[in-house]
Amino acid sequence: MTTLFTNARLIDPETGEDAPGWLEIADGRITARGTGAPPATRGAAEVIDCNGKCLAPGIVDIGVKVCEPGERHKESYKTAGLAAAAGGVTTMVTRPDTLPAIDSPETLDFATRRANQAAPVNVVPMAALTKGREGREMTEIGFLLDAGAVAFTDCDHVVSNTKVLSRAMTYARSLGALVIAHPQDPGLSAGAAVTSGKFASLRGLPAVSPMAERMGLDRDIALVEMTGVRYHADQITCARALPALQRAKANGFDITAGTSIHHLTLNELDVADYRTFFKIKPPLRPEEDRLAIIEAVKSGLIDIISSMHTPQDEESKRLPFEEAASGAVALETLLPAAMQLYQNGDLSLPELWRAMSLNPARRLGLPGGRLAKGAPADLVLFDPDAPFVMDRFKLQSKSKNTPFDGRHMQGRVLATYVAGAAVYRRG
Repeated sequence: MTTLFTNARLIDPETGEDAPGWLEIADGRITARGTGAPPATRGAAEVIDCNGKCLAPGIVDIGVKVCEPGERHKESYKTAGLAAAAGGVTTMVTRPDTLPAIDSPETLDFATRRANQAAPVNVVPMAALTKGREGREMTEIGFLLDAGAVAFTDCDHVVSNTKVLSRAMTYARSLGALVIAHPQDPGLSAGAAVTSGKFASLRGLPAVSPMAERMGLDRDIALVEMTGVRYHADQITCARALPALQRAKANGFDITAGTSIHHLTLNELDVADYRTFFKIKPPLRPEEDRLAIIEAVKSGLIDIISSMHTPQDEESKRLPFEEAASGAVALETLLPAAMQLYQNGDLSLPELWRAMSLNPARRLGLPGGRLAKGAPADLVLFDPDAPFVMDRFKLQSKSKNTPFDGRHMQGRVLATYVAGAAVYRRG
């Protein structure tokens, strides 16, 4: 069946276009597009009037935690998939930090089958870099690649043994596999709840210097230079890490970097009176760091924005700040939080979608993130100006630990399409 979207504001991160136009899809793919009104000769079985709202490629979100197996009470593939659809995320790139970790073809096969059964959006899995994410012995990277893993990461368990990490990177390089790391010095960051500084001292909270991120990144870049591996830093959150990243890219290393939507829209003062929903990893940074990271995204130095969706139940968060679990849900809040950056004039819509859709798809070798003819019809229709008050109890996720609860926000997803089929329609 052919579907024609008319009267749309097309957001194309590949060309940088933000203009009125139309889009035609059939058999799960984009078949044609144009500016202005569609020609009268184009007949379609279904015509959708977008009423001037934005039509963009679906978001490709790297670093989503789905708590199957092991902690299904926090999030399942079904609830994560529903949350993704409601948030305009058409592809979830899932993390292997489950219980047990996804570190073998068997556990990866289980996760893939569960995702295919339950999630209405695309799900592509990452696998652990070392067995059990313990940093002692690398996983069977070749077998895991064959089983469908798109990248390898131990998530926030930093591999402290440099010899183990270098061997894993060397083997990954021989197979063309992507290694995703969490740049952080594990010794300095152990037990930290906030970023060091005056605010941390006033609150009496255990803190870590931003230099821990810089030191971790420096080590990883040296290993990238030594091994030639394809490398992605999952979260760059402080200004002090940016010069090292810039030098690595200038030297021609195969390196990309991401950041989370929380580090782009919140700062260390949001912790306020020990509000644990704002406890994330790495911890929120000072305002000058936030502004520097926004500029790095705009310039392309930081390639990817992700939700770093990390569900935690009430029992994990209703604790003293230093004891509470880190993480926040963000599949549904990624788009409206990103609209804060657009409304403030920090980033244009094509720049945002370059970081949230095009670049992650390219880095993982996925076909999405584009509005070109032949691209998958994975689309999000949204109103960037629609105001609302965030109510965490209305989120689709099982866990409700969002730092945006009660906040006045702008940006509503109106519909989400995966392979041309509507998986979410507002109302």
